Amino acid sequence: MPENTVSTLTWIVASGLLMSALALVGSLTLVLSERALERLLMPLVAFAAGSLIGGAFLHMIPVGLAQFAGGDSFFLWVLLGFFTFFVLEQFLHWHHSHRARETGRQPMTYLILLGDGLHNFIGGLAIGGTFLIDIRLGIMAWLAAAAHEVPQELGDFAVLVQGGWSKRSALLFNVLSALTFLLGGLVAYFAAARIDVAFLVPFAAGNFIYIGASDLVPEVKRHQERGASGVHLMAFAAGLALMWLIRVAFEG
Repeated sequence: MPENTVSTLTWIVASGLLMSALALVGSLTLVLSERALERLLMPLVAFAAGSLIGGAFLHMIPVGLAQFAGGDSFFLWVLLGFFTFFVLEQFLHWHHSHRARETGRQPMTYLILLGDGLHNFIGGLAIGGTFLIDIRLGIMAWLAAAAHEVPQELGDFAVLVQGGWSKRSALLFNVLSALTFLLGGLVAYFAAARIDVAFLVPFAAGNFIYIGASDLVPEVKRHQERGASGVHLMAFAAGLALMWLIRVAFEG
């Protein structure tokens, strides 16, 4: 079992429960107009993209390189983390919030829940592993993942309601899907008693790079409107800046 056992487990459980609570943010779609939601959603997506990419390059990759002392295995784990999310999107037809909201088809709502559950489990596994390496790294990884979760949950709730779910059921199943993040974190924690989980840091970096660069950035570019590009650029830069400020604060 890792050192500082109680503290590490507490962080993993707390982060998992907080991530699940973020699923409740979807209920904001009930009080916001469609136009207000659209104006809010894309800057949040851009901010999430900056946070995820900044977290990967400013935190996870430097820590992972130190853990692995260089070598090809580190980069193979990064690529595997990237590839894993590519597989999820290809074979489960998992789409982020903005794409999901455009379909509104009942069968797709089940695929979204299934895909999000797997996505959250893998994310919890990866971020749980970062907590085991360094609590500060785990906090950073959680913040970056949470920034991504907010716009995703806004859209997931909307598509479930539009696809025939009651508001209460949509909230409940969104929370249950998010709880797989906690499950992944606990699996990582107890697996650490038997195996070296250092590989989860580059794996998580690959996850973050894929979601940010392959999914969120293209979506922001696809929704460019006159006057909006500057806002999106500033939101992306703010995500990067947040990760840099966290790095400076931790190193200080």
